[in-house]
Amino acid sequence: MHIYVDADACPFKEIIIEEATKEGLHVTLVKSFSHYSNKPEPHGVDTIYVDTGAEAADYRIMQLAQAGDLIVTQDYGLASLAISKGCIVLHHSGFAYTHDNIDRLLITRHASAQARKSGKRTKGPKALTSKDREEFRKLLVQYIK
Repeated sequence: MHIYVDADACPFKEIIIEEATKEGLHVTLVKSFSHYSNKPEPHGVDTIYVDTGAEAADYRIMQLAQAGDLIVTQDYGLASLAISKGCIVLHHSGFAYTHDNIDRLLITRHASAQARKSGKRTKGPKALTSKDREEFRKLLVQYIK
């Protein structure tokens, strides 16, 4: 298993790296050039930089990922493609994307986009808590052990 992280907006990169290292798993962080850093990553962690285009990271992850790999993303479109490819896909808010929930998530995303287009305001995500961090850690460990 290889872990790919849609890393531009992922708040739990350190948790992913920590838990993957314990299990001897390789992690690839995929980021746009606008998030470039000279900071060296730990052994077993690579960073791939992509153009700043809207889906550049998603396309690169899908190009690299194989069935059985684990992907962490908050992007429902990427999640849908990755599930179809046979990947395990986790959201940082503590749930796994599945064939059972992806259609509902995509429909909800579309409805929210339509509402915003018509001028309505929609709520943003809630602030993350330490409980969220631990819920994500538990979920990740469940899939990589």
